[in-house]
Amino acid sequence: MWIFMSDSFLSIVDKGDHTGKTLLVRGRKKGDIERAFPSAKVIEGAGTDYRFRTRVEREEVALKMADAVRNIKYPNFKSTVKEHDKHDAYMKVWSAMYSYQEGSDD
Repeated sequence: MWIFMSDSFLSIVDKGDHTGKTLLVRGRKKGDIERAFPSAKVIEGAGTDYRFRTRVEREEVALKMADAVRNIKYPNFKSTVKEHDKHDAYMKVWSAMYSYQEGSDD
């Protein structure tokens, strides 16, 4: 699952901890994971396409995402993204999905 927040972009997946209790939270930019999960022990590197990663209890992830939804107080998400480079990247995703929408048969 990709999560786009005003101050963080996260990729959250189940990469099997054999108990099902944790999820792998990945980020591309330093600080993104920590802004969402301040107590996380983030590892840099690991030789994959995501530069940063950590494991977070599944329930903690669910609660954080629920809180993020409960705290929405804006009429336009894009205007809340203050980091210029992140805003530009999000706009590229928005544009790609708009093109996808316009090209569909639905």
